[in-house]
Amino acid sequence: MIDFIEKKPAAWEYNALTEAVGWGSEPEHLIDEMFENTLYSVCAYDGEKMVGFARIVGDGILFAYIQDVMVLPEYQGNHVGSCLMEYILGEISRRTVISPAIRTYLGASVGKEGFYRKFGFVTREELGLGAGMILKKRLKSK
Repeated sequence: MIDFIEKKPAAWEYNALTEAVGWGSEPEHLIDEMFENTLYSVCAYDGEKMVGFARIVGDGILFAYIQDVMVLPEYQGNHVGSCLMEYILGEISRRTVISPAIRTYLGASVGKEGFYRKFGFVTREELGLGAGMILKKRLKSK
């Protein structure tokens, strides 16, 4: 049985999960600081093992960004990700009571767009808002 706990995980747990899903890892002091700037997070546990995670970043009033929705590969396809999204969307719903104009964004990984469509997400292009963009990492000049 999977337990869902609304909390920020330890940096090592987060890094273990990001490594397992192929996203690499970051220094733990950066992860700790990142969590200081997180509005809401939920963890999925199988016993003592964190098997999934999702969080919300943003200002929580006008903008919310769903970030880091991830599930260990061996747990994918077992509704862990869907349950994480239900927790996340529940928190967004609570925030819309305070700020009905809140806009919720996410960046779907390649091939995962269908998963998010089940929750009502569409592309910016479908709404006539233009493409989402990202700042390409710049190389340091020598």
